[in-house]
Amino acid sequence: MEPVLRLRGVRKAFGARAALDGLDLEVGAGEWLALLGPNGAGKTTLVRAIAGRVRPDAGTLELLGVDLSTPAAPAARRRLGIVPQDIALLPLLTARENLLHFGQLAGLAGKPLGERVDAALDWTGLGERADEVVRDFSGGMKRRLNIACSVLHEPEVVLLDEPTVGVDPQSRQRIWDMLEGLRRRGATLVLTTHQLDEAQQVADRIAIVDHGRTLAEGRFEDLLQRTVGRARRVRIHCASPLSAVPEGFEGEIGGRVLAATMEDVVTELPALLARLREAGIAATDLSVHTPTLQEVFLHLTGRELRE
Repeated sequence: MEPVLRLRGVRKAFGARAALDGLDLEVGAGEWLALLGPNGAGKTTLVRAIAGRVRPDAGTLELLGVDLSTPAAPAARRRLGIVPQDIALLPLLTARENLLHFGQLAGLAGKPLGERVDAALDWTGLGERADEVVRDFSGGMKRRLNIACSVLHEPEVVLLDEPTVGVDPQSRQRIWDMLEGLRRRGATLVLTTHQLDEAQQVADRIAIVDHGRTLAEGRFEDLLQRTVGRARRVRIHCASPLSAVPEGFEGEIGGRVLAATMEDVVTELPALLARLREAGIAATDLSVHTPTLQEVFLHLTGRELRE
């Protein structure tokens, strides 16, 4: 997969604090990458450097094959879409007027602009509210319009900073559907989010950064294998207090919960339950815990609270 975004040894310091400390990253064409990290990890500085709002102290940034330190950078960045976390809409204008305004800023005009505005209103589900002022919109409606205004010029690479923050589940799902539609049309998506469960579901690949460096990157299954492992944790609730703990289980005499670890639930669980029956233990409930991206994230970045 040909990289459309390539960063090598990128450094940026603000005074004595290194926001980016030799960060490396590649994003392939048509890929959906989730860029994750704790507060202060360097994600925002990285996005600003790609967008041209921050000039790196060292390293190289290439967008669509163009070195962003050269005079060709402005032309390359016109093929970039940026969806900010903060709503960047004009509240006293209507949805249609906002789209027209941001489309004109992106260089669109005339019939093509009108057609894209109509398509965007349909894409966001805001067609019936097109001529209402944005000030009266719900948070989810503003988020969807915020995305549409940022991609009206059909960019090849889209940077999304927390696009679902503060919205209800229905709006969040609509946003994910919108973004998947962008990707099907060929866009490359780089998503920063603290919604780790969603990142695990939607992203092709995940990059975890901290202290200005890339700690790990790859598919979720690969990150899992390299960090906390793929083993499942099984918890069984028993009908009566335990007089003994069967072989292969963990638990306490007098307690009602048994636990076990297994690599393959399908093949190992039946034998585990048979062992319980042989011991005369009746189970009332069973749960299987699968390792998540949150566990991988905490394993790599630690559990210390960041402000």
